[in-house]
Amino acid sequence: MQLAQRVSLEVCIDNLAALQLCEQQTVDRVELCSALELGGLSPNFGLMQAASKVKIPVYVMIRPHSGDFLYNDADIQLMCCEIAQVAKLRLAGVVLGASNAAGGLAVEQLSQLCSAASGLGKTLHRVIDMLDDPFLAIDQAVELGFDRILTSGGQLNVELGVQQIKAMQEYSAGRIEIMAGSGVNGSNAMQLINTTGVSAIHSSCSSQFTTNELAVTSRAVEMGFASACKQQTDALKIASLKAALQQ
Repeated sequence: MQLAQRVSLEVCIDNLAALQLCEQQTVDRVELCSALELGGLSPNFGLMQAASKVKIPVYVMIRPHSGDFLYNDADIQLMCCEIAQVAKLRLAGVVLGASNAAGGLAVEQLSQLCSAASGLGKTLHRVIDMLDDPFLAIDQAVELGFDRILTSGGQLNVELGVQQIKAMQEYSAGRIEIMAGSGVNGSNAMQLINTTGVSAIHSSCSSQFTTNELAVTSRAVEMGFASACKQQTDALKIASLKAALQQ
């Protein structure tokens, strides 16, 4: 399958330096999080405020805790408050997801969250990769008013999930954007795009750096305030992906 239209690049980040780097590299969109090592949690208000000043669209992760995507009423209220902050700062959108104990989307909870996010762009995150029936979830996401779905095709990374991503892209039939993410890089991006037909990709564009490279003291590691290595947004990886997409 050959793709004629332009492919957009979204980069997920969790710190101010990465935000500034994405603006310098003019990526198409940023997903703003904290704790990317946990799949991304809601960022703090200060980082959101900084993001409101950049010139590229920023979507904010709304996820109050790590682990699964099962939420109680208190969680939903907290998420609505976070969405209100996003709207107040006039950021472009939010990234949402919630599941139920039966293995499907929590449609009533998501309806409440989407209502709170009225006027904002909305991405359904990789909760879809945890569901029993991702195709039913596509229909539900369309009904709920989501603009796009981020997926690895139900697998650990896009290379393993490529066939399901292709099937999801075909099933969506232009009703909603399917964005492929998890393990996308400059080496595999075009093959993924040409195989699946997606017109949007998502990546952290990160490399692993040691504490010495990040100017973190050994004492901070010893005391448990820092890890010995960390994934950090890498300008070279952003450039590599952008170059691949321009082929």
